[in-house]
Amino acid sequence: MSSYYIYLAIGLYFALGTIVAVYARRGMGRGMADFFLANRTVNGIVAALTYSATTYSAFMLVGLAGFTYIGGVGAWGFELIYLSGLVLVAFFGPRFWLAGKKYNYITPAELLGDRYQSRAVQAITAITSIIFLIPYSAVQLIGIGTLMEGMSKGTIPFMAGLIIATVVAVVWAFMGGMRAVAWTDSLQALIMITVSTLSVVFIIHRAFGDAGTMFSMLEKNYPGWLSVPGPGFFNFNTFLGLSLPWFFFSLSNPQVSQRLFIPRSLTHMRTMVMGFLCFGFVYTLISVLWGFSARLLVPDLSNGDLATPALLSMNIIPPVIALLVMVGITAAAISTINSIVLTLSSMISQDVIKQIMPAVEENNLLLTGKIFVFLFTLGAFVFATMRLGLIAVLSVASSAGLLVTVPAIFGAFFWKRGTAAAVVVSILAGGTAALLFQFANIKPLGWGPGVWSGIISTVLFIVVSWFTKPPAAKAEEFMEYINGALKEKNAI
Repeated sequence: MSSYYIYLAIGLYFALGTIVAVYARRGMGRGMADFFLANRTVNGIVAALTYSATTYSAFMLVGLAGFTYIGGVGAWGFELIYLSGLVLVAFFGPRFWLAGKKYNYITPAELLGDRYQSRAVQAITAITSIIFLIPYSAVQLIGIGTLMEGMSKGTIPFMAGLIIATVVAVVWAFMGGMRAVAWTDSLQALIMITVSTLSVVFIIHRAFGDAGTMFSMLEKNYPGWLSVPGPGFFNFNTFLGLSLPWFFFSLSNPQVSQRLFIPRSLTHMRTMVMGFLCFGFVYTLISVLWGFSARLLVPDLSNGDLATPALLSMNIIPPVIALLVMVGITAAAISTINSIVLTLSSMISQDVIKQIMPAVEENNLLLTGKIFVFLFTLGAFVFATMRLGLIAVLSVASSAGLLVTVPAIFGAFFWKRGTAAAVVVSILAGGTAALLFQFANIKPLGWGPGVWSGIISTVLFIVVSWFTKPPAAKAEEFMEYINGALKEKNAI
């Protein structure tokens, strides 16, 4: 495809998104909650769309399609594990929202720091998130760069795609904070689901006639892709190592759990959860069908991540639809980058700088956060230039590191005996193990970092808590309020 049309499509997309961002920032206040949480006034539909756009990134039509291309139907099961983890949002969502409303929390790390009465807990949780989310941000940039390079058959360099994505992400996040990101996310989510559905219909109809014919061809030519465990990529240990962090994604990833603070009410939160469930199921199915189509039409790719660009460069899909798909994937990636850098910027201000300098004024904290929107995006750009590994693998590796915060989150709401010392030890030890096992390719018993980081952090959190003193008064007050409010609102 001509690079001219690709640049034109991206330019129009950027212009439309910028108009939405400018509109969204009208009436925005100047406080931390206004910039980073849209003042907790987001309605259910917008909350559902921003939650969906934040969660489903370049990972889906590039990464999950690539997983399906090399691993078959196991990719479908792997992603359904994430959707099943939505039960955690239904269960924890009202608790996060009530706690945020009562105590004016800006970040999930602040919730943990206050609940365990420890500045160290708050700062360490934030720093851990920064360490593991920068690579995940880079994944989104890699997806855009790979897509543009593949669609243009090299006339648009990979680096050009990275630069475009970086500029768009910085501008939208910097312009209006969460309010602008939520509205641009809504636009992007609608683009994602509409064009991806349209594209998979075109592929199946024009290449195979109907879905039944496509699966008949798969059964004949690639039967291993329709069976469990598949053609060799997935086995039990691989599946467990990838899926376990994914199940807890909604709690462990702060850019996602921070969105549990933003709905206008618990009724709007229910709308958010149901909307995301519907969106996620459809988008997952489309991504898997996309991967199966690529396996039949372009069977000799060296890298699964190339499946989507290869399909889009074929004549099966009309150029206009291919451009829309490219914009949809770009939108998915940009929305995730925006959300991550916004969350990390709020954490560096609220959870690190404010703990070091408690007397700092809110306007200075906000200014610092805005500066870090740029710095974190730049960091993701630098990391993306390394082009490390499969997109899906990098995504799950980040989730493996973030998994170490989950025991502390469970303890905050359900175990009065949990202590600050236990949180610190479990996060530091579990996070270190995740990094060591990932980069040294260590797999005791054949289990990946995502399994061991969860085991180590959970065991240490429980054991250390038994030998250290909990913040009994705060635990009692916190849990009594949450449980009482849930009963009053019939949210249990």
